[in-house]
Amino acid sequence: MSQKLCLITGVGEGTGASIARRFANSGYQVVMLARNKQRLARLESELPNARSFAVDLENLDQLVEFCSTVKTEFGIPYVIVHNAVRATFEGFLDGKLDDLERNFRVNTTSLFYLVRAFAPEMIKRGDGAIAVTGNTAAFRGVPNYALFSPTKAAQRNFTEALARDLGPKGIHVSYFNIDAVIDVPWTRDRFHPDKPDDFFIKPTDIAEEVFRVAHQPRSAWSFDVEIRPFGEKW
Repeated sequence: MSQKLCLITGVGEGTGASIARRFANSGYQVVMLARNKQRLARLESELPNARSFAVDLENLDQLVEFCSTVKTEFGIPYVIVHNAVRATFEGFLDGKLDDLERNFRVNTTSLFYLVRAFAPEMIKRGDGAIAVTGNTAAFRGVPNYALFSPTKAAQRNFTEALARDLGPKGIHVSYFNIDAVIDVPWTRDRFHPDKPDDFFIKPTDIAEEVFRVAHQPRSAWSFDVEIRPFGEKW
């Protein structure tokens, strides 16, 4: 395979799409995964060397089949970006009983499946990168995030275990704490219609940082990467 392969989960209209554009425009073959088939098709038509697959990460059988297809048709990724997220914002007494497990499956269990599918060949090759996008929910419990933040904490913990295991084998694993509201139309319209542009983090800037970290020299790898707008309080 002449081109390096980048596999991206959770390719929506914001961060995922921007990451896909950044890698595709830098010469990568890009494989995109999300649930929305129509949105994926539009993005695929825009990008050079991009393929999309409509997969629901709650369905682990679908994910296993997808991984097999990628191996057969494209080979082993050089970069895996796990950007998919499922979130519910309710207290533990108010949320649906299965929301915790469903959030966990998308945020953490699917990452486990992806890495188990591709890491053995990445280890044999001796290089590559795995990037996981997260947020401050991974570091603190908040009452109305009770069914979401535990899954992000587990996600980061698992990612750290991967980094400590795979790093010495040549695979750079990193976790991105995106401490900001991402600038996509639905976040502006629903939550922050009156906020200025400086309040939001731009998906293109997130993508730039993911790309940069995925290509860090081996003598200076990052694991925890925090990014936020200059005016964000923290």
